[in-house]
Amino acid sequence: MPEGDSIWRAAHRLNEALAGQVITASDFRVPRFATLNLAGWTMTEVVPKGKHLLMRLAGPVDEDPGASRKPRALTIHSHLKMEGNWMIYPPGGRWTKPGHTARCVLRTSVADAVGFSLGILEVVPTAEEAKIVGHLGPDLLGPDWDEEEALRRLRAEPDVTVGFALLDQRKLAGIGNIYRCEACYLSGIHPALPVGEVPDLAKTVNDAKRLLGENLGPGRRSTLGPRALRPGYWVYGRERQPCRRCGATIRRGLLAGPDGTEERDIYFCPRCQPAP
Repeated sequence: MPEGDSIWRAAHRLNEALAGQVITASDFRVPRFATLNLAGWTMTEVVPKGKHLLMRLAGPVDEDPGASRKPRALTIHSHLKMEGNWMIYPPGGRWTKPGHTARCVLRTSVADAVGFSLGILEVVPTAEEAKIVGHLGPDLLGPDWDEEEALRRLRAEPDVTVGFALLDQRKLAGIGNIYRCEACYLSGIHPALPVGEVPDLAKTVNDAKRLLGENLGPGRRSTLGPRALRPGYWVYGRERQPCRRCGATIRRGLLAGPDGTEERDIYFCPRCQPAP
């Protein structure tokens, strides 16, 4: 599933291509919104919220003299899940993904935006965005970032493993499996350690935030430092390879949530991150 930096980059690309543009045609290929026509609406901005994309639009001004002339506002909400992607093409350009996987097509005079294999796609009044993303914790890459609130939410369940808690978007938004493994490694803690036993929880959170922020630009993702010099990871995806610090063999395991479900891969160094 895409991490917060991937969503941030997608929102940035979409905003550059669509912000200020009038939608000339729209095609929602999901039953609930199949008849929705946004032609004439203006894309005002595209913003990320954790792992969610919010495309905000202003409607045509109501010309009825007796009605408010304030433009209406809608938000196209999408979540990529595991396979989703938004692609930008020149007007009428040939798609590079199968047409049957397209879920949303937005056309303007300067670009076409196509959402393929979107895990979630819905349209809501902008004033009601809180109903779909209001449950999220502070966004590590957003203007609403609040470290103390994120730490408060994490500490509210001290018996939950830190590896699971960091993925809980209700506590803080934007961390995926890559960054939770890397942040735990940099803090020297095993992902199965309960939150209440983490020596310096703020460091773990700030490591994740720093790594996300360092990967907002172009190029291959890296948690090792400047990407142009050292692309790659400390532990993620490096099962059976030597630890870059101590030389021990990196291991892969599974970590589930408190109810035993939602198992996800974890990668760790058994020497740098001793098991609890």
